[in-house]
Amino acid sequence: MCVIRHRLGFSKLPVSTSALEVNTNVAKDVILYRYDNPKFFRIVNIFALCQFGFWTYLSHFAFTSMRDAPVPKDRDDLPWWRKINLGENKYRNGLTVLSFLIGYGILTAAWLFTLKSVRYLILRKGGDKLTFVTYTPFGKNRMMTVDVNKVSSQESRQNARVQLPIRVKNFRLFFMLDMKGEFKNPKLFDHTAGLKRVWKD
Repeated sequence: MCVIRHRLGFSKLPVSTSALEVNTNVAKDVILYRYDNPKFFRIVNIFALCQFGFWTYLSHFAFTSMRDAPVPKDRDDLPWWRKINLGENKYRNGLTVLSFLIGYGILTAAWLFTLKSVRYLILRKGGDKLTFVTYTPFGKNRMMTVDVNKVSSQESRQNARVQLPIRVKNFRLFFMLDMKGEFKNPKLFDHTAGLKRVWKD
């Protein structure tokens, strides 16, 4: 069960375009939103792969090449950084794990950003389902179809500046609509995917 919120300042729809006057029962599939920019996501993922390779190499280097070089305890005249034995197991292992986690984190963030970036948003025939077509790290499209009443916009289309987050019920992360994209049918979007819904179990 879901509750649709029509707050003042959220939908900002004129009276003449109220929900009762918009027919969402479309006779064929309708593209609501389009953002076709595969080159950008290709660059993002190439960068992430390069970073992952660099930090993985650095991790391997730290584990295999750093040698234990004890610092004399009686040398009080040395600066603090000269007193650290990076080849000691705790430091070497720490740098190894940290380097790998940095590379893995960059790659994961880039892939999640890509998988949650919407390329097309399609209202299916009948108006009761939406299909999210998103980018993938390797250039292909990824499609997911859900019920319209399981989709909730976190902002109004008019208020969003950089990205418009769309929540899908039972999914943890938001799907993102870049505001540089084109809303092919704004009125239909506002009365389907653009509504803010609150679900009650």
